[in-house]
Amino acid sequence: MPRLAALLLSLFCTSVLAQGNVDPARSEAIAGLAAEDEEQRAEAAMWIARHGQATDAELLVQHLGDASPLVRGIAEQGLWVLWSHSGDEAIDALLARGVSEMENGQLKASIATFSTVIRRKPAFAEGWNKRATALFLAGELRRSLADCDEVMKRNPYHFGALAGYGQIYFRLEQYQKAIDYWKRALRVNPNMRGVEASIKATEQLLSERRKNSV
Repeated sequence: MPRLAALLLSLFCTSVLAQGNVDPARSEAIAGLAAEDEEQRAEAAMWIARHGQATDAELLVQHLGDASPLVRGIAEQGLWVLWSHSGDEAIDALLARGVSEMENGQLKASIATFSTVIRRKPAFAEGWNKRATALFLAGELRRSLADCDEVMKRNPYHFGALAGYGQIYFRLEQYQKAIDYWKRALRVNPNMRGVEASIKATEQLLSERRKNSV
């Protein structure tokens, strides 16, 4: 998949999104998403990811099931790009700081940083999602569930949060609930191979438990 890797690298190297600008290229990109040509759809999805607004995310969601693996990959990564931009540079910088803290194992600091993001911009779904992740890593599963609820209120397409519910319920040993949420995540984004594997493994676990209980 060299073309996908190159295009995704290009996507994440773009540091400025043209938020709120009126641009005829946007209309061209939207039209390009419906093109028969794979590369035209890929370029259109890339444009939306680079220059789109949060409200454009649904355009990319529709291409998570595209016939082209190239377009699917760009749509998935492009959604993360759109979701991570609040429209406020200061908030975006705080979110990036919290992510860095979380990746470095500074969970208490990252939770505090994401809490500041949420306090300053409660409508920003990704602030809630990132804090849900940090809380999960810290073992605060009930608080993480509550934050996932807040994500879904603001972004019902957030397949990351849906998959997160599954991870939490698995840790809580509520295995059928975990499976149900993982299946919901796959209905939004059918490209999540790890989620597919988790469903199969958990279904096998439940099957074995039923056999042993007889």
